[in-house]
Amino acid sequence: MQQAILLSPNSRLLLLKKSLIDLRSFTHKKTSSSRANTLAVSPGISFSGKASWISSLNIMGSENYFANSTVVCFGELLVDFVPTVGGLSLADAPAFKKAPGGAPANVAVGICRLGGTAAFVGKVGEDEFGLMLVNVLKTNKVEVKGVRFDADARTALAFVTLKADGEREFMFYRNPSADMVMRPEELDVELIKHAKVFHFGSISLIAEPTKSTHMAAMKIAKDAEILLSYDPNLRLPLWSSPVAAREGIMSIWNQADIIKVSDEEVNFLTNGGDETLDDVVFELWHPGLKLLVVTDGPEGCRYYTPDFHGKVESFKVHPVDTTGAGDAFMAGLLSKLVDNDFGLLHHEGKLRDALWFANACGAITTTERGAIPALPDTETVLRLMSKESM
Repeated sequence: MQQAILLSPNSRLLLLKKSLIDLRSFTHKKTSSSRANTLAVSPGISFSGKASWISSLNIMGSENYFANSTVVCFGELLVDFVPTVGGLSLADAPAFKKAPGGAPANVAVGICRLGGTAAFVGKVGEDEFGLMLVNVLKTNKVEVKGVRFDADARTALAFVTLKADGEREFMFYRNPSADMVMRPEELDVELIKHAKVFHFGSISLIAEPTKSTHMAAMKIAKDAEILLSYDPNLRLPLWSSPVAAREGIMSIWNQADIIKVSDEEVNFLTNGGDETLDDVVFELWHPGLKLLVVTDGPEGCRYYTPDFHGKVESFKVHPVDTTGAGDAFMAGLLSKLVDNDFGLLHHEGKLRDALWFANACGAITTTERGAIPALPDTETVLRLMSKESM
């Protein structure tokens, strides 16, 4: 009988490093900042904070994904802890399933699962969770040259309570987490400028210096005439107050070309307006907007463009966890937009097909716990769509 071997935390960290580190390359470039040193390590991932084991090692990037990363997603990358039993409070949950997540990262993985190309820009801690998360992105063929590591701040954690209907309540550990301390000078400008779509949420607007970094990244994309995609992804517990959340989310509203909101977010952003009414939704319209989508959970979604609007039904599934469903929807929609070179924004029939595809992506994701583990591939999506059309 073999004896079990127990690994210390340091040993586990070394194993994770080994999975990421290419010992064949030792080139690196030092840059400095007012807060700490940043090591930009060839071919792309950089580490900020005190000098560490990273300084003389190469962290492998994704092979040539950068040249074709059509969607660049900016924001948070974190670990979700989801109860293994639904309908219980966090205190009563017997155990938790660890799952990689963070809305913008979910979208990037979702796009790659569907056969597209995407990159992620953000920051994690120089810790076991941070290394694990970047490895998950790489495994899913997401370009990671825009990721930064911080030696002083930890990777963000979120504990998610699943209610009986699969809806969620959140408790976050980020005081501050690494995603909150990314600085403008750490942005990979060329990565953003080569995208077709720059996608982001609102959580990165909550605190400095990441708020300034978010604004700088948007300006880079806007100046390069890249389509700006916005999913606010409202998380009230992270904001100082509902008023601050509303003002923060709306502060960049008029810069976005495509916006996706949930029906609950429509109610919140319109100060209690009836989210089922088109007139209320149109309060969120701005002149430069190309597409506004409202997701209605199991009921599907509504779409609004300068030329037409309507509703697309969703799919009947048995949800166990809605975490990541909106991100899967967004991944499906952006994939189709890029595939059609954005032409479907002017063609209602094609837009409806794309939204039906996106609805299928979201529905499938609710049938498994966790966000990234549940994101579907194209074959799975088409299988569900074919069953519905039979």
